[in-house]
Amino acid sequence: MKTIVIIGGSKGIGEAILINQLDSHKVVNISRSKPSIIHKNLVHYNCDILSDELPDLDEVDSLIYCPGSINLKPFSRFKIADFQYDFEINFLGAVKAIQKYLPKLKDANNASILLFSTVATKLGMPFHTSIASSKSAVEGLVKSLGAELAPKIRINAIAPTITDTSLAEKLLRNDAMKETITERHPLKKYLIPQEVAAMADFLISQQSGSMSGQIITLDCGIVTFKI
Repeated sequence: MKTIVIIGGSKGIGEAILINQLDSHKVVNISRSKPSIIHKNLVHYNCDILSDELPDLDEVDSLIYCPGSINLKPFSRFKIADFQYDFEINFLGAVKAIQKYLPKLKDANNASILLFSTVATKLGMPFHTSIASSKSAVEGLVKSLGAELAPKIRINAIAPTITDTSLAEKLLRNDAMKETITERHPLKKYLIPQEVAAMADFLISQQSGSMSGQIITLDCGIVTFKI
Protein backbone atom coordinates (compact mmCIF):
# COMPACT_ATOMS: atom_id res chain seq x y z
CA MET A 1 0.00 0.00 0.00
CA LYS A 2 1.53 3.30 -1.11
CA THR A 3 1.51 6.49 0.94
CA ILE A 4 -0.05 9.45 -0.87
CA VAL A 5 0.61 12.83 0.75
CA ILE A 6 -1.88 15.53 -0.18
CA ILE A 7 -1.31 19.12 0.80
CA GLY A 8 -4.76 20.73 0.86
CA GLY A 9 -6.95 17.65 0.61
CA SER A 10 -9.88 18.87 2.69
CA LYS A 11 -11.70 20.87 0.01
CA GLY A 12 -12.38 21.07 -3.71
CA ILE A 13 -10.06 19.24 -6.08
CA GLY A 14 -7.85 18.07 -3.22
CA GLU A 15 -10.78 16.43 -1.47
CA ALA A 16 -11.86 14.69 -4.67
CA ILE A 17 -8.34 13.29 -5.09
CA LEU A 18 -8.25 12.21 -1.45
CA ILE A 19 -11.54 10.32 -1.74
CA ASN A 20 -10.35 8.49 -4.87
CA GLN A 21 -7.17 7.27 -3.18
CA LEU A 22 -8.54 6.10 0.17
CA ASP A 23 -9.62 2.57 -0.70
CA SER A 24 -6.28 1.51 -2.19
CA HIS A 25 -3.63 3.67 -0.47
CA LYS A 26 -2.68 5.24 2.81
CA VAL A 27 -3.48 8.94 2.49
CA VAL A 28 -1.86 11.66 4.59
CA ASN A 29 -3.72 14.95 4.39
CA ILE A 30 -2.03 18.16 5.48
CA SER A 31 -4.25 21.23 5.61
CA ARG A 32 -5.70 23.91 7.85
CA SER A 33 -9.05 22.09 8.10
CA LYS A 34 -9.96 18.45 8.52
CA PRO A 35 -11.49 16.50 5.65
CA SER A 36 -15.20 15.79 5.98
CA ILE A 37 -14.59 12.07 5.52
CA ILE A 38 -13.29 9.57 8.10
CA HIS A 39 -11.49 6.46 6.82
CA LYS A 40 -9.14 3.84 8.24
CA ASN A 41 -6.52 4.73 5.61
CA LEU A 42 -6.64 8.48 6.28
CA VAL A 43 -4.31 10.44 8.57
CA HIS A 44 -4.75 14.19 8.97
CA TYR A 45 -2.34 16.86 10.17
CA ASN A 46 -3.51 20.39 10.88
CA CYS A 47 -0.99 22.70 9.24
CA ASP A 48 -0.80 26.06 7.50
CA ILE A 49 1.59 25.53 4.61
CA LEU A 50 2.78 29.15 4.69
CA SER A 51 3.56 29.45 8.40
CA ASP A 52 3.82 26.01 10.05
CA GLU A 53 6.46 23.32 9.94
CA LEU A 54 5.38 20.31 7.93
CA PRO A 55 5.14 17.02 9.85
CA ASP A 56 7.82 14.37 9.63
CA LEU A 57 6.64 11.27 7.78
CA ASP A 58 8.10 7.78 7.50
CA GLU A 59 7.13 7.18 3.87
CA VAL A 60 6.08 9.27 0.87
CA ASP A 61 5.38 7.63 -2.48
CA SER A 62 3.46 10.47 -4.09
CA LEU A 63 3.21 14.14 -3.14
CA ILE A 64 0.27 16.22 -4.39
CA TYR A 65 0.19 19.97 -3.75
CA CYS A 66 -3.30 21.45 -4.14
CA PRO A 67 -3.42 24.90 -2.44
CA GLY A 68 -4.01 27.82 -4.76
CA SER A 69 -5.74 31.14 -5.24
CA ILE A 70 -8.02 32.94 -7.68
CA ASN A 71 -7.21 36.59 -7.18
CA LEU A 72 -8.69 38.48 -10.14
CA LYS A 73 -8.76 42.25 -10.59
CA PRO A 74 -7.32 44.96 -12.83
CA PHE A 75 -3.53 45.26 -12.74
CA SER A 76 -3.75 48.83 -11.41
CA ARG A 77 -5.57 47.59 -8.32
CA PHE A 78 -3.06 44.89 -7.42
CA LYS A 79 -0.70 45.65 -4.58
CA ILE A 80 2.74 44.09 -4.31
CA ALA A 81 1.37 42.17 -1.33
CA ASP A 82 -1.21 40.52 -3.64
CA PHE A 83 1.50 39.25 -5.95
CA GLN A 84 3.55 38.09 -2.97
CA TYR A 85 0.66 36.13 -1.45
CA ASP A 86 -0.26 34.43 -4.72
CA PHE A 87 3.38 33.51 -5.31
CA GLU A 88 3.72 32.12 -1.79
CA ILE A 89 0.59 29.97 -1.83
CA ASN A 90 0.92 28.72 -5.41
CA PHE A 91 4.68 28.38 -5.82
CA LEU A 92 6.70 28.71 -2.61
CA GLY A 93 4.34 26.43 -0.69
CA ALA A 94 4.92 23.75 -3.31
CA VAL A 95 8.68 24.26 -3.08
CA LYS A 96 8.52 24.00 0.70
CA ALA A 97 6.58 20.72 0.53
CA ILE A 98 8.85 19.20 -2.11
CA GLN A 99 12.01 20.11 -0.22
CA LYS A 100 10.58 18.66 2.99
CA TYR A 101 9.60 15.30 1.53
CA LEU A 102 12.17 14.90 -1.25
CA PRO A 103 14.40 12.56 0.83
CA LYS A 104 11.44 10.22 1.40
CA LEU A 105 10.42 10.39 -2.26
CA LYS A 106 13.96 9.42 -3.23
CA ASP A 107 13.66 6.34 -1.01
CA ALA A 108 10.43 5.24 -2.70
CA ASN A 109 9.93 3.17 -5.82
CA ASN A 110 8.09 4.84 -8.69
CA ALA A 111 7.74 8.11 -6.78
CA SER A 112 5.79 11.03 -8.22
CA ILE A 113 4.94 14.67 -7.56
CA LEU A 114 1.82 16.42 -8.84
CA LEU A 115 1.33 20.19 -8.88
CA PHE A 116 -1.38 22.47 -10.28
CA SER A 117 -1.24 25.26 -12.84
CA THR A 118 -4.05 27.01 -14.73
CA VAL A 119 -5.18 27.60 -18.30
CA ALA A 120 -4.42 31.30 -17.66
CA THR A 121 -0.70 30.63 -18.26
CA LYS A 122 -1.48 29.78 -21.89
CA LEU A 123 -4.50 31.97 -22.60
CA GLY A 124 -4.04 35.66 -21.92
CA MET A 125 -7.06 36.87 -19.95
CA PRO A 126 -7.71 40.25 -18.35
CA PHE A 127 -7.37 40.49 -14.55
CA HIS A 128 -5.26 37.31 -14.31
CA THR A 129 -1.79 38.89 -14.04
CA SER A 130 -1.04 37.67 -10.53
CA ILE A 131 -2.33 34.11 -10.74
CA ALA A 132 -0.96 33.59 -14.26
CA SER A 133 2.47 34.78 -13.15
CA SER A 134 2.66 32.53 -10.09
CA LYS A 135 1.34 29.49 -11.95
CA SER A 136 3.84 30.09 -14.75
CA ALA A 137 6.52 29.70 -12.09
CA VAL A 138 4.93 26.37 -11.15
CA GLU A 139 5.20 25.21 -14.75
CA GLY A 140 8.86 26.20 -14.88
CA LEU A 141 9.45 24.25 -11.68
CA VAL A 142 7.80 21.15 -13.12
CA LYS A 143 10.01 21.14 -16.21
CA SER A 144 13.30 22.03 -14.53
CA LEU A 145 12.84 19.82 -11.48
CA GLY A 146 11.55 17.00 -13.65
CA ALA A 147 14.86 17.00 -15.51
CA GLU A 148 16.83 17.18 -12.27
CA LEU A 149 14.98 14.32 -10.57
CA ALA A 150 14.84 11.95 -13.56
CA PRO A 151 14.76 9.01 -13.64
CA LYS A 152 13.98 8.48 -9.95
CA ILE A 153 11.03 10.81 -9.42
CA ARG A 154 8.41 11.96 -11.91
CA ILE A 155 6.79 15.40 -11.64
CA ASN A 156 3.82 16.69 -13.63
CA ALA A 157 1.12 19.33 -13.33
CA ILE A 158 -2.52 19.72 -14.24
CA ALA A 159 -3.68 23.04 -15.69
CA PRO A 160 -7.47 23.14 -15.31
CA THR A 161 -9.98 25.68 -16.50
CA ILE A 162 -12.53 26.95 -14.00
CA THR A 163 -13.68 24.15 -11.70
CA ASP A 164 -16.82 24.05 -9.58
CA THR A 165 -15.22 24.41 -6.14
CA SER A 166 -15.49 26.83 -3.24
CA LEU A 167 -12.38 28.58 -4.55
CA ALA A 168 -14.30 29.55 -7.69
CA GLU A 169 -17.64 30.31 -6.03
CA LYS A 170 -17.43 34.05 -6.82
CA LEU A 171 -17.21 33.20 -10.51
CA LEU A 172 -20.09 30.71 -10.35
CA ARG A 173 -22.33 32.45 -7.83
CA ASN A 174 -25.51 32.52 -9.91
CA ASP A 175 -27.10 30.83 -12.91
CA ALA A 176 -26.33 33.70 -15.28
CA MET A 177 -22.60 33.56 -14.49
CA LYS A 178 -22.59 29.78 -14.82
CA GLU A 179 -24.25 30.05 -18.24
CA THR A 180 -21.78 32.68 -19.41
CA ILE A 181 -18.79 30.56 -18.38
CA THR A 182 -20.35 27.48 -19.95
CA GLU A 183 -20.82 29.30 -23.25
CA ARG A 184 -17.21 30.56 -23.27
CA HIS A 185 -15.94 26.97 -23.42
CA PRO A 186 -16.18 25.17 -26.79
CA LEU A 187 -17.28 21.96 -25.05
CA LYS A 188 -20.07 23.97 -23.37
CA LYS A 189 -19.12 22.97 -19.88
CA TYR A 190 -16.69 23.71 -17.12
CA LEU A 191 -14.95 21.23 -14.84
CA ILE A 192 -16.10 19.42 -11.73
CA PRO A 193 -13.53 18.28 -9.16
CA GLN A 194 -14.00 14.60 -9.96
CA GLU A 195 -12.77 15.13 -13.54
CA VAL A 196 -9.56 16.72 -12.30
CA ALA A 197 -9.17 14.01 -9.66
CA ALA A 198 -9.40 11.32 -12.35
CA MET A 199 -6.47 12.92 -14.18
CA ALA A 200 -4.56 13.13 -10.90
CA ASP A 201 -5.17 9.42 -10.34
CA PHE A 202 -3.62 8.70 -13.73
CA LEU A 203 -0.60 10.97 -13.27
CA ILE A 204 0.48 9.42 -9.96
CA SER A 205 -0.09 5.87 -11.20
CA GLN A 206 2.22 3.60 -13.13
CA GLN A 207 -0.04 4.04 -16.15
CA SER A 208 1.75 7.38 -16.64
CA GLY A 209 5.17 5.93 -15.88
CA SER A 210 6.65 7.40 -19.07
CA MET A 211 5.44 10.94 -18.35
CA SER A 212 7.40 13.61 -16.49
CA GLY A 213 7.76 17.36 -16.87
CA GLN A 214 4.33 17.56 -18.49
CA ILE A 215 1.62 20.21 -18.05
CA ILE A 216 -1.71 18.52 -18.73
CA THR A 217 -4.34 21.02 -19.85
CA LEU A 218 -7.95 20.28 -18.88
CA ASP A 219 -9.52 23.21 -20.69
CA CYS A 220 -12.95 22.14 -22.01
CA GLY A 221 -11.55 23.45 -25.30
CA ILE A 222 -11.05 27.09 -24.27
CA VAL A 223 -7.30 27.10 -24.96
CA THR A 224 -7.26 24.59 -27.79
CA PHE A 225 -10.20 25.66 -29.96
CA LYS A 226 -11.56 28.85 -31.47
CA ILE A 227 -15.13 28.13 -32.47
